[in-house]
Amino acid sequence: MNLTISGHHLEVTPALREYVLTKLSRVLRHFDQVVDVNVLLTVEKQKEKARRQRAEVTLHVKGREIFVENSHEDLYAAIDELMDKLDRQVCRHKDRVQDHHHASAKRMDLPAA
Repeated sequence: MNLTISGHHLEVTPALREYVLTKLSRVLRHFDQVVDVNVLLTVEKQKEKARRQRAEVTLHVKGREIFVENSHEDLYAAIDELMDKLDRQVCRHKDRVQDHHHASAKRMDLPAA
């Protein structure tokens, strides 16, 4: 799995990197077939202070790309909410990918009596 954590108008500190990794490990515990993860942390220069800190994740899995973004006034809170959203989407993707079809009783070969 390739992991990229980058910042836009923000320096990604080791503490921030470690926080993202611990939150991301919770998501990856549900689904281990992840190819690539890109995390972008941004401080936007808006007048609205409540939504200045923004976090985005693009998760590449086999056959699909999952994109999640979230904004908050605190970057750590934005990361928390982002990982909750990502966790729900990964669980939904895992349910779709799993084979839920069972062989029907009519199709099963019965031994000859």
